[in-house]
Amino acid sequence: MNVIARVTRSYVTRRVMFAVLVLWAVFTAVFIILFIVPGDPAQVIAGGAGGLEATDEQLAAIRAQYGLDQPVIVQYFSMLWGAVTLDWGTSFVFKQPVLPLLAANFASTAQLAAFALIVAVLLGLLIGGLAAYTQSRLLSSTLDALPPIGVATPTFWVGLVLMQVFSFTLGWFPASGDQGLASVVLPGLTMAIPAAAIIAQVFAKSLRTASNEPFVPVARAKGLSRLRVFLSHTARNALLPTVTVMGLVIGSLFAASTVSETIFSRNGLGMALQHSVQSKDIPMVLGAVMLVAGVYVITTLVVDLLYPLIDPRLRSQTARISAANGPSEQSAIEERVSA
Repeated sequence: MNVIARVTRSYVTRRVMFAVLVLWAVFTAVFIILFIVPGDPAQVIAGGAGGLEATDEQLAAIRAQYGLDQPVIVQYFSMLWGAVTLDWGTSFVFKQPVLPLLAANFASTAQLAAFALIVAVLLGLLIGGLAAYTQSRLLSSTLDALPPIGVATPTFWVGLVLMQVFSFTLGWFPASGDQGLASVVLPGLTMAIPAAAIIAQVFAKSLRTASNEPFVPVARAKGLSRLRVFLSHTARNALLPTVTVMGLVIGSLFAASTVSETIFSRNGLGMALQHSVQSKDIPMVLGAVMLVAGVYVITTLVVDLLYPLIDPRLRSQTARISAANGPSEQSAIEERVSA
């Protein structure tokens, strides 16, 4: 048990360190891009377009106040420390702390992402499951063709088609704004369709792989029906890799909110990020990107840490190896757990 505990701690430590490394890499990349893009943040602070009329003395005073006159490396470490301590500075445009501004927009995007996730999971499991279960080659081929189309179709095109059909033609849902649950449907579907396509692809492939495992004919030999074997055994084993993909989908939905919220003029993190990029509001851009990246990384980390718990085969494999080989085989166990 001591070996297993050490392996678990090592596994968790590596995953957490990798998550921190990813967040640092994202912060560094965004910081570099923002300072390469042309534009003077001091003019933005001075008043946007009106900043063109600001005197050199006024711009110099603004740069000194916000630390923009410091060397780039000094600004980098200052903002990095602020990100670590959750002090993301003051928005250049709104003249307010960044964190409360992002928190105000987070609820709207989280609502949209939750709706999209539910639709994506249900639709993806339905399409993938039916494609693997049906004995009709035509239906199976048709369902197998849907996920690649969903993945390849641009998100903005999906949103525009949904808006044209269900808003302008049928008038079922509003085309823009935030007017309750009805205004969540179209932007949520815009985000859900590509996500459902990914889930369906992975689930269908996992089902076909699991259906070739030895436990399937054994279960059928015991008298279980094909449907019961499919639901109780095949689908249960196929869900494990699908859960991993769902974790990635949650993070990607927050990233996809930029396009969806822009198309449907819905306030949220995506809309705030777009406006911040256009105005080169460096603290807001860094804060919004790090928040989205944080959701993505934390979700992935949680899935990674839970995977050994939801996969009994991995736990039993680790226990057998540790019992047979003892502490000297710790490195081999770690490799198996990390796989």
